[in-house]
This record gives sequence, structure tokens and C-alpha cells, in this order.
Amino acid sequence: MIRLIVLSLLQSFFLAGGQVFLKMGLEKSGDFQWKWSFFRSQLTNWPFLWCGISFVIATVLWMYILKKYPFSLAYPLTCICYIFGTLAAIFVFHENVSIVQWIGVILIMAGCALIVR
Repeated sequence: MIRLIVLSLLQSFFLAGGQVFLKMGLEKSGDFQWKWSFFRSQLTNWPFLWCGISFVIATVLWMYILKKYPFSLAYPLTCICYIFGTLAAIFVFHENVSIVQWIGVILIMAGCALIVR
């Protein structure tokens, strides 16, 4: 079980990291346009590259987890992403996270802990 938790922590870290890089890339990209020049300009948007790498690592870890562990145990552990996402909102994007939002994250985690039990 400890191995599943460690793998899920890693997978959730890379999944949340991919979302962080996606947001960074979108902030850097300017206004969205349905033009080839817009999409071509995104090829040099480095946060998008790191986003893709993070998602690939998260996906490979998820594939391993699904192959080795029951889905009913593995899937609830993906809620760890909520913690990483909330921490990224604070430390990377300098957002204010209210106590109500933290209570929501704690309740989600508690529910997932009950499911895994």
C-alpha cells in the first residue's frame, strides 16, 4: 500500500505540474486566434513543452498504477492533485486561497481516505 501511495504522490505531482505549466504557457501566449501563425508561435512556448513532458510522465505512472493496483484503490488517490494545485496557486501564481477553499480540499481528501480504507 505504501508503494501505491508513493506512486500516486509522484503521479499527482506531475499531473498538477502539467496544469501549472499549461497555465503559464497560456498566460505567455497572448490572445487565442484560429490562425496558423498563432499555433506556430506556440511551438517556442517553453511552458507548453514542460506541460507536455509533465503530462507524459504522469500518464506513464498512471498506466503503471492501473496495471498493478485495483482501480477502486488507485483512482481515489488522484485527489492528491488538489493539494498540489492549491499549493501551486499560492506559491507559483501568488493567489489568495481562503480558509473555505482549504476546508473544501480537506473534505475531499477525507472522503478519498474513506473510500480507500
